[in-house]
Amino acid sequence: MLFNSIAFAVFLPAVFALYWWVFRERRAQNAFLLLASWAFYAWWDWRFLGLLWFSTAADYIIGARLHAEKEARRRKAWLILSIGINIGLLCAFKYMGFFVESAAELLRAMGMDPHLPVLRLALPVGISFYTFQTLSYTIDIHRGHFKPTGDPIAFGAFVAFFPQLVAGPIERARDLLPQFEAPRRFDAALAADGLRQMLWGFFKKMAVADPLGAMADAVFGMDASATSGITLFFGALCFAFQIYGDFSGYSDIAIGCARLFGFQLSRNFNYPYFSRSIGEFWRRWHMTLSGWLRDYVYLPLGGARAKAGRLRNILITFSVSGLWHGANWTFIGWGLLHGAYYTPEVLSTRRARLRSEPTWRDVPRMALVFLAVLSAWVLFRAPTLEGAMSHLYHIAANIDLRRHELLEWARWTIWWPTLLMLATEWRSRHEQHGLASIGGHRALRWAVYLFLIIVIGLRMQLFSEHAFIYFRF
Repeated sequence: MLFNSIAFAVFLPAVFALYWWVFRERRAQNAFLLLASWAFYAWWDWRFLGLLWFSTAADYIIGARLHAEKEARRRKAWLILSIGINIGLLCAFKYMGFFVESAAELLRAMGMDPHLPVLRLALPVGISFYTFQTLSYTIDIHRGHFKPTGDPIAFGAFVAFFPQLVAGPIERARDLLPQFEAPRRFDAALAADGLRQMLWGFFKKMAVADPLGAMADAVFGMDASATSGITLFFGALCFAFQIYGDFSGYSDIAIGCARLFGFQLSRNFNYPYFSRSIGEFWRRWHMTLSGWLRDYVYLPLGGARAKAGRLRNILITFSVSGLWHGANWTFIGWGLLHGAYYTPEVLSTRRARLRSEPTWRDVPRMALVFLAVLSAWVLFRAPTLEGAMSHLYHIAANIDLRRHELLEWARWTIWWPTLLMLATEWRSRHEQHGLASIGGHRALRWAVYLFLIIVIGLRMQLFSEHAFIYFRF
């Protein structure tokens, strides 16, 4: 069930009304949310429910056993079992074909003629998100950072909570699970702010991401060698704002939706295109994944403390980030390129001191960082490494600053939603979301809301029910 669908427009008010006015007791609310979340997930394919149930039950049981077990070797064995189950599910459903095909390519390069069978399984929606969420639960119990819950309904709701089930934020049990275990009362101010954040998320998805995505698809479908550098550059630019509008828009909708039910989810984006360094970009982009990789991959490898292995740790972590996004060498290349960008910042003995929030004086640095990120997005979007290299090469090789082509790409009708998004978020860069800082007279606020609703409605007619990009991961 897509957020930007008629089905969800019916589902959400019905669940909201029943949750607050029929199921008023905490346990009843949790049970109802769990059933509603399973129904939401089954809307895509009911067969994937079995996998979600298995993952939930396995980590609930393993978490309890980890906490009860006192002997270190047995505790480690339970943790290895949890890691094996979660990573095994990801490998079976997401990476098996990629690993087999890569092995076959390697053998062919060595002069062999392999015939390796490839089993292709449908990728369950959200598997990359909920496996990382449940895996962090057992790891934190093993580390002594969190005690397991004794409430299977609350744990099931924590794993399957429908606003963030299929594309995050990737929540930690210590942050979200206690909210399921505490009584909740309807908070009108929290719900109103949730609706504002959802409205802003829908605008970014439907007015910014979907139209730019159509243009990016057209450009990346062209033969780069026969396409002008201007068109190739603007195709990459369209994708950069498409993926930001799409994914941060989803996160805004998810966080706002959770607030309707009295929950606070973790912030996932903090205006990353205003970053002044690659390190800052990764502190602002997909923050829950970045934090997960830092705590469960980078730091266990030794982090920045191990001087001899610091470069190795960075590249491994960014490679895992790339592979998490998809089973393709383009994603690994994207991760390694960001690792290469980030390495000089970590190894440098002189660190630039940045103000907590960017100002107009930071615009040149922000532009340089954005161009570096833009180049990496070509790897992320292209279907093959060869296609990505060709796209980047021909941006420079085929440059032709013909006036008519620049004017075609610079049309106001293409970019005004993106410019409005950037201007609004620059003004609100100290706030949690773009509409959080709207003040003034009530009539002015409602005029803004009505304008956004009209724009979303018009765009919905042209780009109806486009899936979010991160549903593929």
